[in-house]
Amino acid sequence: MLADFFDEPADRAVNRVEEFEKKVKKKFVENPGQMRLLIVVDKLLTGFDAPSATHLYIDKKMQNHGLFQAICRVNRLDDDDKEYGYIIDYKDLFNSLESSIQDYTSGAFDKYDKEDVAGLLEDRLAKAKERLDETRETVKALCENVASPKDTAAYIQYFCAADTSDKDALKKNESRRLALYKESGSFMHAYGALANEIAEADYSPEEIAVIKAEVQYFLNVRTEVKMASGDYIDMKVYEPSMRYMIDSYIRAEGSQKVSAFDNLSLIQLFVERGEDAIKELPEGIRNNDEAVAETIENNIRKVIIDEQPVNPKYYEKMSELLDALIRERKEQATEYKDYLKKIIDLSGKVSSPETNSSYPKSLSSSAKRALFDNLGRDEKLAIEIDRKYWKQKRTVGVVSLLRKKK
Repeated sequence: MLADFFDEPADRAVNRVEEFEKKVKKKFVENPGQMRLLIVVDKLLTGFDAPSATHLYIDKKMQNHGLFQAICRVNRLDDDDKEYGYIIDYKDLFNSLESSIQDYTSGAFDKYDKEDVAGLLEDRLAKAKERLDETRETVKALCENVASPKDTAAYIQYFCAADTSDKDALKKNESRRLALYKESGSFMHAYGALANEIAEADYSPEEIAVIKAEVQYFLNVRTEVKMASGDYIDMKVYEPSMRYMIDSYIRAEGSQKVSAFDNLSLIQLFVERGEDAIKELPEGIRNNDEAVAETIENNIRKVIIDEQPVNPKYYEKMSELLDALIRERKEQATEYKDYLKKIIDLSGKVSSPETNSSYPKSLSSSAKRALFDNLGRDEKLAIEIDRKYWKQKRTVGVVSLLRKKK
């Protein structure tokens, strides 16, 4: 195992146990989506905090203080999706759990009624059902104002921009989108927590089928809005755990990727693949020309907003070009195929300014190009300022190094 982990011969890897343990614990805490299971023996019961851990499997005899500490490993709150942890007990230890809690907290609840203290332990299925019902109603209420027929285009316009030429709409609706991601994710996680036992939670077969269909529906909405807004890359860190939950409890077929975008943004994908990139969009978007157009426009707008402070003049020009294309599309002044070619060309200029042929070859860095654009497109002045900046920076660096040596 060590040899595989470090990709080196076993006789060398065997001396890196401590390094292995440190890296594994760090990954378990900081990247839980990439490391879902950690098996330990007599470790991590004290001095270890992994708030994202949700399940603890116990396969050894434990009691009293040690048992109480063990169950607390999954008792740390991580985010709004985690309300409690699960204990899978292979040794029938929970007969002694109440006494373990009593011993560990002796005196802490002396002034409380027994009924109140008994509430420390709650019925898991009842609690899971309550959470599923709450999250289900919350996400439905959040989407209540989406215009009929509540298709992909309607959701994109409500959560992204009703008019893609509105420069402020995408940013203004960001909090609305974040609420959608959070609440739909909570609904999916609540369903996943109960999926294997949902029939025992007092739902009829008809209700179960409806709930599962709603989970799939809001999963599609969530994915389409993320793609259409350009939020997909920003949310990338959350995908592994979400993908695992979807493949395990929602889809009946084999494991699927949420998206084939990997680490590319949507406009980078269009620059690389052209119109073929449309095939990678969620079905609800790619089957609707208007939704495709608004998705690309929103993604370009997001990059312009994010990058404008770096080079205000350049991205102001890109924004004007985008507005012109949007007007052409809405006025049907150009064929859809021609529109796609133009918008893909604009995607390249927005995502990779260095490819813009209007720049002199001497402007070999983004800093030089920004100076050129914002100083009256004076090539010599831009190069001279860049040269003096780097000369001054090197001088300061040398002085700082000499001071450290003294």
